[in-house]
Amino acid sequence: MELIFELAKPEEAAEIANVLNAAAERLSGKFGLGHWSRLVSEKGVLLGIGNTSRFLAAKQNGTIIGVLRLVQKKPWAIDPAYFTPCKRPLYLVDMAVIPELQGKGVGRRLLEEAQKAARDWPAQAIRLDAYDTEAGAGGFYLKCGWQERGRVVYRKAPLIYFEWML
Repeated sequence: MELIFELAKPEEAAEIANVLNAAAERLSGKFGLGHWSRLVSEKGVLLGIGNTSRFLAAKQNGTIIGVLRLVQKKPWAIDPAYFTPCKRPLYLVDMAVIPELQGKGVGRRLLEEAQKAARDWPAQAIRLDAYDTEAGAGGFYLKCGWQERGRVVYRKAPLIYFEWML
């Protein structure tokens, strides 16, 4: 599968929202409603494209099929005490692949490209949290070589913290 990876542009916000929402709807259909059921708007995506955060898009034939967002600001649910001390961490949020291409390597390739982008930022680590439920992606991150750093419950949601040192 021929994929192109590039930073998303503001005019692609609606397409990014469609990818994120399709993945959320698939999880909700398979596992029921939960924290993973949150839908996003084009406006919400636009707010995520800026100087302190970047959407990375995986494209096939010019169409966005997967996305993730790297941010400098620590998400609320992340407790830095669990992670390797460093001055310039990034946080991976809002990762999704369209349902029909999940399990085909797109997510793994997005993570590899995120590591390249983080080195260029420059950052020293990428951190994330994944739901510690059937709907969560903990097993995926472990298969991709990410290091588990801890398990917590945040607002009744069980989470696994992961880290990739650059």
